[in-house]
Amino acid sequence: MSDFDTVIRGTLVNEDGVTEGGFVAVRDGKIAMLGAGAPPAARETHDFGEALVLPGTIDGQVHSRSQKDQEDFIWSTRSAAAGGVTTIVDMPYDAGGKLICTAELLTEKAESAAEQARIDFALYGTIRPSEGALHIAEMAKAGAIGFKFSTFETDPNRFPRIPTPLLHAAFTEVAKTGLIAGVHNENDECVKVWSEAVKATGRTDYRTHGDSRPAIAETLAIAEVYEIAEATGCSAHIVHCSVGRGYEMAQAYRQQGVDATIEACIHYLVCSEEEDVSRLIGRAKCNPPIRSAKEREKIWEHLAAGHVTIVSTDHVSWSLSAKSSKVMLENSSGMPGLEVLPSLLLDGLTDRDLPLTHAPRLLASNPARLFRLADQKGSLAIGLDADIAVFAERPRLYDAAASGHNVVGWSPYEGRRIRHAAIATFQRGGLIFDGTHVLAQPGAGRFIRPSVNALTPTA
Repeated sequence: MSDFDTVIRGTLVNEDGVTEGGFVAVRDGKIAMLGAGAPPAARETHDFGEALVLPGTIDGQVHSRSQKDQEDFIWSTRSAAAGGVTTIVDMPYDAGGKLICTAELLTEKAESAAEQARIDFALYGTIRPSEGALHIAEMAKAGAIGFKFSTFETDPNRFPRIPTPLLHAAFTEVAKTGLIAGVHNENDECVKVWSEAVKATGRTDYRTHGDSRPAIAETLAIAEVYEIAEATGCSAHIVHCSVGRGYEMAQAYRQQGVDATIEACIHYLVCSEEEDVSRLIGRAKCNPPIRSAKEREKIWEHLAAGHVTIVSTDHVSWSLSAKSSKVMLENSSGMPGLEVLPSLLLDGLTDRDLPLTHAPRLLASNPARLFRLADQKGSLAIGLDADIAVFAERPRLYDAAASGHNVVGWSPYEGRRIRHAAIATFQRGGLIFDGTHVLAQPGAGRFIRPSVNALTPTA
């Protein structure tokens, strides 16, 4: 009689090291045993040889509902499962002006998402400027994973700017919950003035987006966020940073005792303005913009030094019609990436001879700590959910339409040679992706709530 439900064999890659010829034994959806060599008996054994076995990725920034009747959780979680992502953290800015800013709205979204989700998901809450910080405590009780704010106004109803005094009040309330305050970091006044200045020139080329939102617009906002965090004692998280200077600032504030965390989107680590935005035009438009190759390498230097907290996608699957204008500034901002997030990071690490252990730290362990989930997920450790992703070298030219797991047939990584591929994904020990097919059905995913007593991130 076997003691375990499932055993998964391969090269275990955790943030604290690599175990060749290792195994993970699962019982009742939890990791029950880890080791190397001959594995214990189990009802089901998956032997992946020398393939890399990592904790399932927790993508800390996903927009499943940015475009009405487009992606939704039924597709975002399918792409995720096919990429080795086992938990997504969804943003509170949904199409139709639906701002997730009360406990009732958060619960309603959790219930509707649970009917569609194939993997686990968590939800950010936010605030409506006219209501102030009134609903923060109730959203925390309803299961919000954290709170998202913006220093830039994309839309006054769906994606509003939170003015500095209100941001201070909101941070004060978030600090009481023990959760994080995540912030979209662009200075509103600077971007608006410089955007109008760029438009006045009559230019429409790919450089106009970066010129309208230069690096100083980012770093001014970052300074504001971390200064408010220092004043309120709130855990402050920059949800995307495209410039090396931002990571320097985060590290400096951490050295001063501020809980200052910072996120690198995968496109800032993979793409550059001159190499990619120049040819992709609107398909590579995002906020903050993709910067130069020199800036990209600065972020890799900070990653190697341990100054990056997590890596995410900022995934959103706009229809191609929203990304195809020849006038750069007319295109919607954002791009899909869930299907290739861990694969691209593993490629980047191996290209630069960096330890593979960066991948589980940036994609799983630190996201779990950041979102107060470390007592549930994020590591190959006894007692945690058996959320596991397996990767092997399967070089191919990426075709987003070919797999059938993406609601759109385009990608900023289209035609890129990607070596690593997810060959299996497990959620709580159950196989949900077999390397070709997503096996998890809509409704299989669970709404995940934070545990405030869980560990906070390490640098």
